[in-house]
Amino acid sequence: MTGIGAPAPGTTLRMVLGDQLSPGIAALRDLDPERDVVLMAEVAAEATYVRHHPQKIVFFLSAMRHFAAELEAAGVPVDYVRLDDPGNTGTLGGEVARAVARHRAVRVIATEAGEWRLAADMAGWQARAGVPVEIREDDRFLCPHAVFAEWAEERREFRMEHFYRVMRRRTGILMDGGGPAGGRWNFDAENRRRLPDGVEPPPVPGIAPDDVTRAVIALVRDRFGGHFGDLDGFGYAVTRSDAEALWERFVVERLPRFGDYQDAMAHGRPFLFHAVVAPYLNVGLLGARAMLARVVRAWRDGSVPLNAAEGFVRQILGWREYVRGIYWQQGPEYAARNALGADRALPAFFWSGDTDMACLAACIGDTRRHAYAHHIQRLMVIGNFALLIGADPAAVNRWYLEVYADAVEWVQLPNTHGMVLHADGGLLGSKPYAASGRYIQRMSDYCGGCRHRPDVAVGPEACPFNALYWHFLDRNRATLGGNPRLAMPYRTLDRFEPDRRDALLRQAGRFLAQLA
Repeated sequence: MTGIGAPAPGTTLRMVLGDQLSPGIAALRDLDPERDVVLMAEVAAEATYVRHHPQKIVFFLSAMRHFAAELEAAGVPVDYVRLDDPGNTGTLGGEVARAVARHRAVRVIATEAGEWRLAADMAGWQARAGVPVEIREDDRFLCPHAVFAEWAEERREFRMEHFYRVMRRRTGILMDGGGPAGGRWNFDAENRRRLPDGVEPPPVPGIAPDDVTRAVIALVRDRFGGHFGDLDGFGYAVTRSDAEALWERFVVERLPRFGDYQDAMAHGRPFLFHAVVAPYLNVGLLGARAMLARVVRAWRDGSVPLNAAEGFVRQILGWREYVRGIYWQQGPEYAARNALGADRALPAFFWSGDTDMACLAACIGDTRRHAYAHHIQRLMVIGNFALLIGADPAAVNRWYLEVYADAVEWVQLPNTHGMVLHADGGLLGSKPYAASGRYIQRMSDYCGGCRHRPDVAVGPEACPFNALYWHFLDRNRATLGGNPRLAMPYRTLDRFEPDRRDALLRQAGRFLAQLA
């Protein structure tokens, strides 16, 4: 615990959480360095509520320590509690109560938590600490809770595309007068190219760990070395300046081709033209407004094509704000939904990558090595497989929350529960993202090195995704048969000869049986 001198009369304690590493965070506004103290705490409860990837834990703890140093350099008193400090209670509420007593604080100011679990914990801080606790809205987001609630109240169904257009109009981002830049709202149809031979994406540079990060790595290796994921090779930025430098390199070097290849996958090239900045955005080292402004500027100055700029804007202004709105609008009951009645345990290879399906081995391997996989790997390979086998949503959500450095629940849960698993019954998205091996073959080079053939559905060489796809449709017909976006595949299934249909279902049944 850092020493900051004797407490001032009438001290205000200002709490900063691990995903609030922004100098302009609401809790730090109107701070008086003569009377106020910033509290930051590494606690066991946050490191262990799921078995986080070791690199994820290192990233959060090291970024927190560097942010505390940034505040101190600006003359802000910081009381920093480390994970291994004597007396650490292991909980945020416990550390707030201890700090209130330590500094004789008369009140606590905090920024709202990003997830239900912490919001419930914060609701008890006032009683535990014995002083008033003021919780301020997190205004780093572009869609306040009240604005999303108003939008949702007016609609019978939620669709991201509708929300996205509202946000474009509300913010003026990529707008020309009253209409969308280029005359179209969405350029997604132009953003689905496979990576051609001979196109080599620029490297995503890693940041060499400094002394602070090396100390955190040693701590995490000692305490959490048994968690899924490699710790060697950690290269995430943990300071604002490094995160900003990596972001600028993305805009200059990879954003121009991000649109074309954002859905592509390639063995041994996990980053392709992606930004790999979601961890920095989610903890506050980067800000969404500044990022969006930079992308629009790059388009307007001609260095980035519109399909790339719009594709990136849609991810931040569209999906990111949309899933956060869904998360808070729906509440904790959302996580309990299981519209498809899925209950299968996750296969053991989700923690080892030891499978003869080359696409899954590659994507899980990337996840293990980097605490990262891009959105198509997560959705259309790992997630698609979990959907097709009927994996238990609670287990799948837990896995996604554990293994990715950018996984905080408000963004992870709606994406996984709604978009990946369709467990919310279509509230977030209009159809399940189910696909056969043909999709993976079309968008990647994984199939070329696989013992399974994506053009075969039955027999020892068959790609498991193929029969599983038809098995998924067959067993969920009562729930999904009326979905207009699945009308064509259901018509195809119904046109199969009985022998072919039965062979497909038996093939899938054998595969599912051996998974157990």
